[in-house]
This record gives sequence, C-alpha cells and structure tokens, in this order.
Amino acid sequence: MGKPFTAAVVQAGSLGFDTPSTLEKFADLASDAAAKGAKLAVFPEAFIGGYPKGHDFGARVGSRTEEGRDWFRRYHDSAIDLPGAELKQMAKSAADHRLTIVAGVIERDRGTLYCTVVTLGPDGAFLGKHRKVMPTAMERLIWGFGDGSTLPVYDTPLGRLGAVICWENYMPQMRLAMYGQGIELYCAPTVDDRDIWLTSMRHIAYEGRCFVLAACQFSKRADFPADYDCIQGDDPAAVLIRGGSAIVSPFGEVLAGPVYDEEAVLTAEIDTGEIARGKYDLDVAGHYARPDIFSLHVDRRAKSPLKDSADG
Repeated sequence: MGKPFTAAVVQAGSLGFDTPSTLEKFADLASDAAAKGAKLAVFPEAFIGGYPKGHDFGARVGSRTEEGRDWFRRYHDSAIDLPGAELKQMAKSAADHRLTIVAGVIERDRGTLYCTVVTLGPDGAFLGKHRKVMPTAMERLIWGFGDGSTLPVYDTPLGRLGAVICWENYMPQMRLAMYGQGIELYCAPTVDDRDIWLTSMRHIAYEGRCFVLAACQFSKRADFPADYDCIQGDDPAAVLIRGGSAIVSPFGEVLAGPVYDEEAVLTAEIDTGEIARGKYDLDVAGHYARPDIFSLHVDRRAKSPLKDSADG
C-alpha cells in the first residue's frame, strides 16, 4: 500500500452554457485543491458542459418544440470533444499542480451527448473515460447510453481508482464490476443532493471496503443565462443543486462533509492500508463471494451502430 495522502472533493457548479468560463473556474478550483495539499481532486458530474437542472427542452410525449431544439443546440455547443482543446486545458491544470483529477464532462460524439467522467494523471496524461451507462429519467432525452467498453479502474500511484456516476451507484452489478477490479478509490461524481445520498455512499464504502469520494454540484439560478427557463423560477438566489459532497472511509465513517448550500473544497487523509483491515472480514469480490451460486458477466465490447464489412 502507498503512503497516506490528501484527497479533495470539489463542490461547485458549472456556469451554464458557458464552457470557457467554466474551464476558468475549473482551473481555479484545481488550484484551491492543490493549495490544501490534495494529490487527488474529484469534481462533480457534468461539471464541464453543465447539468441543465429543471429544463424540459420542450419535450412532451409525441412532440418536441422548436425552442427546445434551439436549447439542445446550445447544450450541444457547450459539450466537449474527447480528446480536444478543452481536455488539454484540464490536463494543464493537472500537470501544473501535480494533481490526479477525476471530473464530470458532457462529451460530444458527433450528434450524441454523453455524461462522461475523465481521469487525468498528475503529469496531465489522459488516463481514460467512463460514459454513464444508464442516464436517469429525463436525462435519457439529452444523453446517450455508454457501453461496457468504458468501465475502467486505473492502477495509479495513489491506489486503484475508478468512477461511478450518480445513480449508476444504485446498480448492484455496476458496483460489483468495480469491486471485482479491486477498486480502492471509488469516485462518485453526482448531482444528487438528497439526504439519502450520504447513506448510499456510506453503504458503498462499507460494502466495497473502499474509500468513496462523492462530489456533488452546488448551483444557483444565477449560474445560468437570463433566458434559461427552469421550473425553479427566475430568482437568481434560487438553489438548483444544494451539494452534499463527502469523503467516506472503508468502514463507512464520514471523513469530510457533507456540506450543503455553498461551494466548498473538502479534504481528508486517505490511508489505503485501511482497505486491507476492512477486507479482513468482508471482501465481496473475494472470500465473501459465492461464485458457485452467483456470477456476473461484464461485456466490455464497444457497441457501434455501424459495422463496416471492411472490418471483417
């Protein structure tokens, strides 16, 4: 096991439909995390590209409005390509501060958007991405579905690190796929600000005997354009996403947070040696499994809608 280190979860919101300004905010927050001694910083779901809380994009059963299509075009313009210029800016922040970064982005792949998490090494290297496999409810209108080809756990100097996005954490098979890869630093970027979220994070940490780093956005109506129409109304002070970020130990103990109703960079010391102490009596992908009764098949093949005969 490596030496103990400081990890940070960043609780902040995007500047809606303004990716250049959000990237500046990202750089400032990465600097703040590094100033607190962090070697790892986890940013919320959809931080770059934005989470359009409360917007309906003009959708009704059987119809879509022209105004809704215009809003989707603006959202599409706010998304980023991977790799691309925006990722280079993010990588510069990682390298400048010798910081491993896990961050939620809205990825643009031609006509489709994906809720994605990117992982950057302390040298700025792009380690890879995870696309959310199951967008929730209205998210399915604006985001595509990831497949099994982006379910990585990375072997880093800090520990084995991976990300599970928001309500993917309520998919038992998804969690087991992470546990089976020996995840130690379980990153949970989210926009779920309900009280029960912390209960879920504590359960996952205890179940997986891993550190859980949950980063949630904190955003207000003022973070979005004046013409943004959302169900929360037009009061600039209205809170759209209230936070609730936290860091939890392998024994389910809350090491930092939760914090609500403000931006914050939360830190905690991570000693991965605690994981072995926890696995002593519970390893759900090892001695506490019953493969003679239960098994999980994970299909890691990329699923393309087009197969060219030249591919064989």
